[in-house]
Amino acid sequence: MSIKRMDHVGVIVSDLTAAIEFFVELGFESEGRMTMESELADRITAVDKAKSEIAMMSVPGGGGRLELIQYLTPEAHPGDSRAPANTRGLRHLAFEVDDLHATLDRVRPHGATLVGEIVDFEGSYLLCYLRGPDGIIIELAEKLG
Repeated sequence: MSIKRMDHVGVIVSDLTAAIEFFVELGFESEGRMTMESELADRITAVDKAKSEIAMMSVPGGGGRLELIQYLTPEAHPGDSRAPANTRGLRHLAFEVDDLHATLDRVRPHGATLVGEIVDFEGSYLLCYLRGPDGIIIELAEKLG
């Protein structure tokens, strides 16, 4: 038996509305938003008496989904939003875009900042890392040629 497909990536955020706005500007589509408060969810996550708001976001055309989660109770543990790209653990999400510069222009008003530089990678891709909501590192890639 093997994995059939990757369903989604869950990302904990401090401001769900701001995160939704950011990912919509990046090009995601919102599938909806809901409140979750369930003993079953508590048992799965091992977070007792949890209440959260969840938004599912999808890549147009079915290329992947993000589950954005804001814990209302108990308060989420703060992470290091300035952790460098070589910190252990899930470190970045990568997306191919059709116009890297235009995408940056759309997400900068939502708090996005470059981590390093925009680089022409051997004439095949324009690449950059940026920080989005709660310091999430996003890699953008524009195929050249």
